Amino acid sequence: MTDGGAERTDLKGMTLPELEEFLSRWGKERYRARQLFRWIYQKHAGDFASMTDLSKELRGILAASCRISGFPAERVEISADGTEKYLFRLEDGEAVESVLIPDEGRRTLCISSQVGCPLLCGFCATGESGFRRNMTSAEIVQQACFAAKRLAEREERLSNVVFMGMGEPLLNVPEVSRAIGILLSQFGFGISGKRVTVSTAGIVPEMLPLALRYPVSIAVSINAAREDLRSNLMPVNRKYPLKEVVAAMRRIPLQSGRKVTAEYVLLAGVNDSAEDALALSRLFRGARIKVNLISYNPHEASPHRAPEAEAVNRFRNILVAGGVQTITRERRGADIRAACGQLRIAPRGNKS
Repeated sequence: MTDGGAERTDLKGMTLPELEEFLSRWGKERYRARQLFRWIYQKHAGDFASMTDLSKELRGILAASCRISGFPAERVEISADGTEKYLFRLEDGEAVESVLIPDEGRRTLCISSQVGCPLLCGFCATGESGFRRNMTSAEIVQQACFAAKRLAEREERLSNVVFMGMGEPLLNVPEVSRAIGILLSQFGFGISGKRVTVSTAGIVPEMLPLALRYPVSIAVSINAAREDLRSNLMPVNRKYPLKEVVAAMRRIPLQSGRKVTAEYVLLAGVNDSAEDALALSRLFRGARIKVNLISYNPHEASPHRAPEAEAVNRFRNILVAGGVQTITRERRGADIRAACGQLRIAPRGNKS
């Protein structure tokens, strides 16, 4: 949390308890941390001089020894459907992408938690572009800061955040957890837990602890109802088999009316048959699990194809007939490569 040679502590990315403990070293009251949180995450302050409800003395101390990190989007692309994709250049030159999706009364930000992804799922551009490192909590939350400020300028509000961008969130639990704490805090972004979704490929040991710690929604990338097929599509299945993943999904505690989401990317001729749908229906029978069907979004060098609409509807109808709540996700942002599975690492210094 320090700034290289300047040795200034970055306050962005600290949880509220961490910030309270940090300020207590100077004998400062707990409520000062709440004030700082509001300035950073609700008023979008980038320096301490503007924090007028802090004493001049405290502002001087903070300015001398602390900083509030932040980076604007290096590039903003806007889809014909209103979806916005942001390319963020991080302080070490690496880059990540995130996506803002407007939908009726919601403004949903899809954020990244790693630079690239190590899981190598066969249908996802992010994994194909490699893995660099985990993101810090400050880098993760800055994506939300940028989007929230941009929305505020047009009198709109960030309402939902989904960890469905680049990376596997449950391989970066400490930093993702800090970011979640900031998103949920009433002094931070004040977003309801049911409006924050963490999507995982099924890192079984981390699923239940995260669900017990935070009242967030959990989504799990399934993509096949057979162990062999899922292992071919998602190598992580060899470490955490489908049977164990579904058992973990069934153990997640849920508030009344809520369900765990199973994400299923439909690949033509691979996992979209009637037999696949029947097997998936049997797999989830009796569980509080809903299925989110996603038609494959093509990207360079991938052998897969999206299924025809008729195949998608057939798959959905079989699940519904089997008693499984099923939603077909609308494709958004495909014309700017912002749809599910299309985000990828930008080369260092590439602004094209």
